[in-house]
Amino acid sequence: MPNRDRSDLGRPQAAPDGAQLRERVEEFVRTRVMPYEAVLDAGGPEAADVLGRLRHRAKEAGLWALPLPAELGGGGLTLGQYAELAEAEGASDHGPAALGSAPLLDVTMLARHGGPEVRERYLKRLVAGEIRTCYAMSEPDVPGTEPLLTGTRAERGADGGWRVTGRKWFTSGVADADLVTVLARTDGAAGDRDGLSLVLVSTDSPGFRVVRELPVLGAGGQFEIELDDVPVPDHHLLGEPGQALAIAGERLQLGRTLRCLRWLGQARRAFDLMCERAVARSGTRGPLAGHQLVQQHVFDALLALRTTRPLVHEAVALLDAGRDAHTEVGLAKVAAARMLQQVTDAAIQVHGAAGLGPDTPLPALLRTGRAARILDGPDELHITSVARRVLRGYGDGESAACR
Repeated sequence: MPNRDRSDLGRPQAAPDGAQLRERVEEFVRTRVMPYEAVLDAGGPEAADVLGRLRHRAKEAGLWALPLPAELGGGGLTLGQYAELAEAEGASDHGPAALGSAPLLDVTMLARHGGPEVRERYLKRLVAGEIRTCYAMSEPDVPGTEPLLTGTRAERGADGGWRVTGRKWFTSGVADADLVTVLARTDGAAGDRDGLSLVLVSTDSPGFRVVRELPVLGAGGQFEIELDDVPVPDHHLLGEPGQALAIAGERLQLGRTLRCLRWLGQARRAFDLMCERAVARSGTRGPLAGHQLVQQHVFDALLALRTTRPLVHEAVALLDAGRDAHTEVGLAKVAAARMLQQVTDAAIQVHGAAGLGPDTPLPALLRTGRAARILDGPDELHITSVARRVLRGYGDGESAACR
């Protein structure tokens, strides 16, 4: 990806220092991370070694954990300051992990809702990259859009702690995680909103087991886990009993917005590849760039990028200001997922058969775009949620949704 002016993609203008930092992050991801994507995708000891070296270089370059709290060893950037860097990091799936920003959701959640013991024991180690965390919410026999039907239970043990039993799936990165936050029912029956809680489980606890990997369209990284009467200390409950949905709501808004930012970075990568291919590839009728149908692909992809970015950054601005952003996050999530799939599909079309093979990242980007429309809440969930929220406003005499 050449280091050229990107104003053609409608990127908001950053302050000079912010622009320089973005260029440094872009260069690190492009020159350090992307060449090792195949190794990192494969996992195993070699991937762990490569990731460790990348993290060391990121720390040496002063690019480590930029959005994480400064008092914990991070860069201390606000969400608004980090937003454009998140696009640059996200151009590669492995960028956030290599640069230390991947645990942002967990650090934020534990800092806000973890007790003193949890904060003292885990936060600095998380920021330093010494331990890893993940999040387990979905279950095999429960619709992902209906957490009230969660079957995993956490019951009081004889020692005053909790005993957790249940099964979760599509849990990202749990095979390498030290801790997993588990949504479990601590009170009431299925459908009871106030009976759900979040417990922080150590993956080396007795009764904890990784059942199998669940490849997503052929790619690894997602797993099914089983918890069989797993002991959890009392102070590993996040917040108060019954607060899971409120805490999860905070996490999901931020998490979906971060994903959207990273999808923008991946879509820009696909767009660059498409344009470079169009200019470089020639046939008997000249370069592909001279073909009107190729120009149509370029135009439509650029339009999708430019119209999606403002939606995502509007959600960022509201979250950064501590304001409600349910509507804006829903709009951004659906738009960004569709946009990534559309732009990558166009890039593959312009590449022809080469776009289907292993020599470009386009197949992986297309897979991410398709999965994006289901993971973190399917399109239908967000469409329904946003529409209901807007219509309620009109019923209450408010009509500011489109302003």
